[in-house]
Amino acid sequence: MKLNILKPASGSVKSSKRIGRGTGSGKGGTSTRGHKGAKSRSGYSSKFGFEGGQMPLYRRVPKFGFTNPGKVVFKGINLDVLQTLVEKTGSKVVDPQLLQSNGLMSKNDKVKILGRGELKASVDVKVHAFSEAAIAAIEKAGGKATKI
Repeated sequence: MKLNILKPASGSVKSSKRIGRGTGSGKGGTSTRGHKGAKSRSGYSSKFGFEGGQMPLYRRVPKFGFTNPGKVVFKGINLDVLQTLVEKTGSKVVDPQLLQSNGLMSKNDKVKILGRGELKASVDVKVHAFSEAAIAAIEKAGGKATKI
């Protein structure tokens, strides 16, 4: 093998269209742009979203809704999930670090403990929010519910 023999694999390199090189090429005359109109001229560019004078989509569809930037969204974790976590880890304290290390929340989530299921273990739960049913169930099991 020599450097002067090297060439690309067959079929990997296509030859470019030779546009506007006479009628014999099949791409002369209009140079693949069709006949007349702004799109056939050089220097043409339309506005973003322009639909040929028709009312564009972004003006046809109404605006609605509102996203409150101050809204606090909690990641809900139920008591039955908490019970399986305690059984798995054997921990007496449930806090965001433990939940994060077990994949139940991500780094910037805020957690709310919800009341579905049953909690048998007495654990100290330290998270951002609790439902009333969850607080009652945790304290009934001999644990403590602490808001961060």
